[in-house]
Amino acid sequence: MKKNINFKKTSFFKRIFVQFCRKIGYEIIDQSNFYIPTQNKLATENLSSPGLSSISIPLGKTKIKRKISDLTIIIRSYTSTENKSKILLDQNKKRIFEFPKIEYTLRSINSIVNSCNDALKIFNNLKINLIVTDDHSVEGNLLKIKKILDKANFASSILKIKKDEFLDEIKNKDENNNPISENMISNMRNIYKSVNLTKDVADDLVYFLEDDYIHEINAITEMLFTYEKIASQLDRELFLCPADYPYLYSNVDNSKIFIGHKRHWRTTKETLITFLTSKKMVLKYWEDFKSMSTLRHHPMEKKLHHIYEKEYCLSPIPSLAMHCTYINSVYGIPPIFEWKKIWDENSNY
Repeated sequence: MKKNINFKKTSFFKRIFVQFCRKIGYEIIDQSNFYIPTQNKLATENLSSPGLSSISIPLGKTKIKRKISDLTIIIRSYTSTENKSKILLDQNKKRIFEFPKIEYTLRSINSIVNSCNDALKIFNNLKINLIVTDDHSVEGNLLKIKKILDKANFASSILKIKKDEFLDEIKNKDENNNPISENMISNMRNIYKSVNLTKDVADDLVYFLEDDYIHEINAITEMLFTYEKIASQLDRELFLCPADYPYLYSNVDNSKIFIGHKRHWRTTKETLITFLTSKKMVLKYWEDFKSMSTLRHHPMEKKLHHIYEKEYCLSPIPSLAMHCTYINSVYGIPPIFEWKKIWDENSNY
């Protein structure tokens, strides 16, 4: 429940001045108590309005020119690897917490549903569509996923991938002409399915997501506000990654720093295949996305990193999500992050 803000009664002329400032689009602040009379809010509250303006104290207001109308989230699900329960794809390493693979999938989907539901309290005109592209999960796991999706206050569905899909397009040897595993082919098939879906189901933003990223409750809200703000400032489309990867602190590289909604964001040249961008960008770099999905590169994201040489990709400080890999992975759990707290919060699916 919102508390009433009790301040001394303002004079008649001050009230007229506040009304005038509100009408012409100016914000004023009482620096003695950080009260903003034009919004009847304190400076510590959310001052930004989706599709209209972004306000950061003391940097001022950014007029939103790049409005978001639609968000498509595509989660690639791989619970069929449960017979190798704690092992990462194509790697002989165990994940943090050492649970069966299905547990990471369920908590990841649960965190996204909760974060989207929370974002809709502010972005109440936003259309969200969440699709789980699943690669041969057992029926019991699919029922668990569906139960979580039933909590969503937006459109959601499960799309089962056929084993023979894209059979003629995905190469069974990597760029060095070495054979690749069935697990890797399955992974690439799911990626290619996700990329192809963009053409048919996405209208604006699309969030490609692996099923082992557990998000903070405010993650989607922060990403939406940040995309609108920085895309408006730069007058161009972006890539956003939700994770503050450890590798970013092991290299001494130059980064540009931006102010998002409630986070700092920095430029990065490398991510995994979990990122948010626009349909326009997917179509612009269609051949790169297709190549990344059909030929095993080293690293797998090589084509994506080439795109980042030409476009802005930003990651948050601190992180908005935890990538549940093994403990010392350079693309794993973020530093200065409450790993156990986020893990436990998403157990109530």
